[in-house]
Amino acid sequence: MKNFISFLLGVLFASGLVFSGMVNPSKVIGFLDIFGNWDYSLVLVMGGAVGTNLLLFPFILKRKPKMETNFHLPTSKDIDLKLVLGATLFGVGWGIAGICPGPGLVNLSRLDRQSVIFVIAMTTGTFLYRFMIKKRL
Repeated sequence: MKNFISFLLGVLFASGLVFSGMVNPSKVIGFLDIFGNWDYSLVLVMGGAVGTNLLLFPFILKRKPKMETNFHLPTSKDIDLKLVLGATLFGVGWGIAGICPGPGLVNLSRLDRQSVIFVIAMTTGTFLYRFMIKKRL
């Protein structure tokens, strides 16, 4: 049952990405180009997502999860080099390609060259990071 609900929520999330235009790299790059030909339409999408989260998150955390024993939230509040480098790499990649992981996976269903390359690069980066972390330990 948990997998089925996860699948349905994934389909809902993917549908929202498609409907909002977040899967269109040129639209995302237009949104990020605030000093050029700025496409402000994704402000409503981002604002709606962030606003909903800010409003509902405190209420959600007061409840008990339905399919888990507890919420899995980050415990570290440190702003360290790893966090800053990761956020910078994410932002630069998003700005160059106009794709982030969620829309990248949704776009993979089209099997176009850019989406396939993006997902391969993202997966390779994830495995390289995990390999480097395990090597350090």
